[in-house]
Amino acid sequence: MQSSTHRQMPDTLVILFFVALFAAALSYLVPAGQFETQQVTLESTNGLIERELIIPESYTRSTTQSSLPLFSAEGMGLLNAPFEGLVSGSKWGAAVGVVAFILLVGGAFGIIMQTKTIEHGILALVRRTQHSDTPFLAVTFLAFSFGGAVFGMGEEAIAFCLVLLPVMKAMGYNGIVTVFVTYVATQVGFATSWMNPFSVAIAQSLAEVPVLSGASFRVVMWAVFSSVALLYLLAYARRIKQPRTMAAQAVGDTAVDPLSDAPAQARFNLLDWTILAVFCAGIIWVVWGVTVHAYYIPQIATQFMTMGIVIGLLAIIGRRLRANEVAHAFVHGAQQLLPAALIVGFAKGVVLLLGGDDPTQPSTLNTLLHGAGEGLSGLPEVVAASMMLVLQGVFNFFVTSGSGQAALTMPLMAPLADLVGVSRQVAVLAFQLGDGLTNLIVPTSAALIGCLGAAQLSWGEWFRFIWRFQIILFLLSVSAIILAVITGFN
Repeated sequence: MQSSTHRQMPDTLVILFFVALFAAALSYLVPAGQFETQQVTLESTNGLIERELIIPESYTRSTTQSSLPLFSAEGMGLLNAPFEGLVSGSKWGAAVGVVAFILLVGGAFGIIMQTKTIEHGILALVRRTQHSDTPFLAVTFLAFSFGGAVFGMGEEAIAFCLVLLPVMKAMGYNGIVTVFVTYVATQVGFATSWMNPFSVAIAQSLAEVPVLSGASFRVVMWAVFSSVALLYLLAYARRIKQPRTMAAQAVGDTAVDPLSDAPAQARFNLLDWTILAVFCAGIIWVVWGVTVHAYYIPQIATQFMTMGIVIGLLAIIGRRLRANEVAHAFVHGAQQLLPAALIVGFAKGVVLLLGGDDPTQPSTLNTLLHGAGEGLSGLPEVVAASMMLVLQGVFNFFVTSGSGQAALTMPLMAPLADLVGVSRQVAVLAFQLGDGLTNLIVPTSAALIGCLGAAQLSWGEWFRFIWRFQIILFLLSVSAIILAVITGFN
């Protein structure tokens, strides 16, 4: 019997437990403080909005020290934190609204993914372009990048790595190209998304920024990042490509067109076209509601839920799924995001242990914000914003869940942005880029490790390839942050 020396990173909930203990200790060690706020009018894509902003120089330290009990029958105690965090807020945000949003949208996407339409569409693209190398790589990469941007595609790339690896080898490419054209593409899209409900929407909600606002800036950013990544992919693929005859001999003659044996039901048919049309119409409906009527979390959740129901009914009518299978798909989709929903609530509990996030009430969190603001206040705005990007990237090593990281960091980063003089939209942008793009290299990402395993690569082999591209992405991210600050992105 062999003993395993492999050490896994602690689960996010384990990390949160110790963070909660640390927060409770801080409530005794760090004095509480409070700010004054002022009502300001800001311009946004939804018109003029009113917001309470912190007055940095108004900080005052409380004369009384916090006393946090282990348990409280009425107030806040250490053991109360999970429950109080989960039920805090309202349907318009904070914890309980975001938790409901995550579960409903996750269930809706569970139905959409169970129909296999997305999978069939990507396989159809592969079939049409696999014998023309550059269009094949470009179309496949952009399809996965778009999937990452629109509905947070990530873990699904593992299955496609398994499907596409023999195709890539038959074309003369290797496992690195396979992972790049699938997983890397999804994370580039995820990090630069303008409408991902599992990262952008949640982060903007927690930062009290209009949900899905700033889309035009992010669409341009997605196009630039995706173009740079695609050019990098094509240059690498051209350099390592083997002749098709050699590649076919290396993997066997049966691998020349491994998709030709796919079952007939995997072909993109009329039902898939109908489901895809409903999905696209649903996305247009969401964008219309957000931009024209300023729809927020309750309305957006309802829109995605409606989309899932209609697509589920189409799958039943088209005899692709039974009613029970649609129900099970919804539950499975919600289950997959249940950890993220719990993290949102538990992270809110940590904030409550620090005294809550009301800047006008004495709390330990206000004192920590004041200290962080003092540390960054002497820096130029672009430097302060870039430091926020770096902090998000470092934090992603420990918490690779986009929803979880948003819940943990945005309650701190949003008011910190007020203190250092950058917009909260820039704080959300720093979260996006710092979270999504480091998923390409951190060994704590289960999706990355799964894709590497499917492509028969070790993390060491992947690191030796990806670190140069990671530097390029970091420079692009800093440039995007600087541009956002200079142009007053809000």
